[in-house]
Amino acid sequence: MRSLLKYIKDYRKESILAPLFKMLEASFELMVPLVMASIIDRGIAHNDTGQIIRMGLVLVLLAAVGLISAVTAQYFSAKAAVGFATKLRAALFAHIQGLSYTELDTIGTSTLITRMTSDVNQLQNGVNLTLRLLLRSPFIVFGAMIMAFTVDVRAALIFVVAIPLLSIVVFGIMFASIPLYKKVQAALDRILGRTRENLAGARVIRAFCNEEAETADFEQENELLLNTQVFVGKISAAMNPVTYIIINVALVVLLWTGAVRVDNGIITQGAVVALVNYMSQILVELVKLANLIIQLTKALACAKRVEGIFAITSSMEDGRLTKSDENADGSPAIVYDHVGLTYSGGGDESLTDINFTVKRGETVGIIGGTGSGKTSVVNLIPRFYDATRGTVRIYGRDIRDYDIETLRDTIGVVPQKAVLFKGTIRENLLWGNENASDRDIEDALRISQAKEFVDTKDGRLDFMVAQGGKNLSGGQKQRLTIARAIVRKPQILILDDSASALDFATDAKLRAAIKGMENDMTVIIVSQRAASIQYADQIVVMDDGAVAGIGTHEELLAGNEIYQEIYYSQFPDKKAAN
Repeated sequence: MRSLLKYIKDYRKESILAPLFKMLEASFELMVPLVMASIIDRGIAHNDTGQIIRMGLVLVLLAAVGLISAVTAQYFSAKAAVGFATKLRAALFAHIQGLSYTELDTIGTSTLITRMTSDVNQLQNGVNLTLRLLLRSPFIVFGAMIMAFTVDVRAALIFVVAIPLLSIVVFGIMFASIPLYKKVQAALDRILGRTRENLAGARVIRAFCNEEAETADFEQENELLLNTQVFVGKISAAMNPVTYIIINVALVVLLWTGAVRVDNGIITQGAVVALVNYMSQILVELVKLANLIIQLTKALACAKRVEGIFAITSSMEDGRLTKSDENADGSPAIVYDHVGLTYSGGGDESLTDINFTVKRGETVGIIGGTGSGKTSVVNLIPRFYDATRGTVRIYGRDIRDYDIETLRDTIGVVPQKAVLFKGTIRENLLWGNENASDRDIEDALRISQAKEFVDTKDGRLDFMVAQGGKNLSGGQKQRLTIARAIVRKPQILILDDSASALDFATDAKLRAAIKGMENDMTVIIVSQRAASIQYADQIVVMDDGAVAGIGTHEELLAGNEIYQEIYYSQFPDKKAAN
């Protein structure tokens, strides 16, 4: 928790004023029993109406000042808590953005969402209650005990016994429930993960009539979460009745002792009432303290989970080179030098001894069967993953030497899955280059073959894209993601099976338009379609994570069995003619 407190530094004033105003309110509250004792012993006992009115006005004044102090404290504590949560959430989001794909794959999306939402909210509530009650409640408890000693020492000894007993109960339950709250949050992670999968894959679930099975699995996870919450709830719920029993027994003993001492003329009736009021104040404050501790227990458990994310550092170190040396003489655009890749927890290598060179301005096709490592190869170029063996060089320099932002600024990536964000078409394309002009956007739409359908949309560039691009077809989404990459005007363009939803004619137009671009751009096309890459300057054939052949379409068709198998499976008439 200490490492997270730095996010409240900007709210030091509020963090100090909130408990101070609460202490001020508590001080006035401790005076109330003494005023009541004065009303009973002097006003009522002597039938002094003036004394009763004066002390009554004092009670009203104490209540008014206490109310103002409480409201002020609440304002400052809420401001500090919300500000703390805002800064923490922003820092956590920025930290997550800095993690590599390896860490993101390991942690899991549902876990990160829980940390960003539920856990941070629990911390916000914990900070709010801490600023309001952490000092106030103990102050009232020990203040009431001290005030009781000023009234009558012997009767106040009851407080000395009751308060430690109550502390044992409160802190014992707290230590017992902390690990259980961690289990509750872990179960909540699993529920969130299953919910996210079911909502994202609702169409698949319905297509396979698997609703009942998924519902049963969800109910099982939900039941586990329920049982864990009920169990920890029972432990926490035991706090109030146990504390009430101790307090009420103490009240009985206090009333009995007070009655005896009143009969003996040692103390007055007002003093007994004051002692009972102080005991009642202790009861109320300990109940508040118990609830605070429960909330703090949850907050501490959540704090450790959030700290766990901050403790994870990116396995990818940033380089220092802030300018790509694309004008260096003689150096090729991309070089794979005995590259190997093993995913975290993957066991065997996913890529083995990858060796090939891409010259400047070349169009290179990468083809292979499903799971052959095509995407893994191109993911190394923008450093989505780092090679675990060998070196990938761009313009003669190891990509690890480049600042990651600089490296990715020179590369346009169109991933396999076409992802669009909620907003206008213009806003989505500006992700590629926020400074792009309308002309740049129109050129990108023309090259990506998206212009023909964008022109039919209401508002054209101001047409609103739904979340995930659900109001567009698969081909339309792919063309817009290609346009988004082209707007960047990259030196290297990677098309990772990004035209799979396009018909052959549109695919051919797209490749021709990219080849006709003015800048001398290096293009890498990953595809399972032989037609999409057959006119590339060179084709890399992948098989089981290794390079099975490199050459032109004609060379591979003449002597590479894997390429022949892929090509003739898609063009059986060519095989018959051959």
